[in-house]
Amino acid sequence: MLSRTDTDWARLDAMTDAEAQAAAEADPDAQPLSPERLAGMRRVSRVKVLRQRLAMTQTEFADAFHLPVSTVRDWEQRRSTPDAPARALLLAIERDPEAMRRLLAPPSAA
Repeated sequence: MLSRTDTDWARLDAMTDAEAQAAAEADPDAQPLSPERLAGMRRVSRVKVLRQRLAMTQTEFADAFHLPVSTVRDWEQRRSTPDAPARALLLAIERDPEAMRRLLAPPSAA
């Protein structure tokens, strides 16, 4: 038996789009949002999504990629937005985080 948070993906994959839509609409806990409620919602910051995907805290993310933690916090809370160079860095991190960690890591003591 599945817990309340699990999804039976095989069952969902076997449904047509119309059947999946009907099942979703029949679920009282998953009703679609009205246009008014949807308009009032805020999107999650792409920086926050990236950081969470990497399973890092704000401090870990900032330290790993040489960013002030206050800047990361401001981006995530939408108090400011990344400028062009920061967007380029974030894109590089998104595409290959391990390569960026290696490139930005301090040189090893030889």
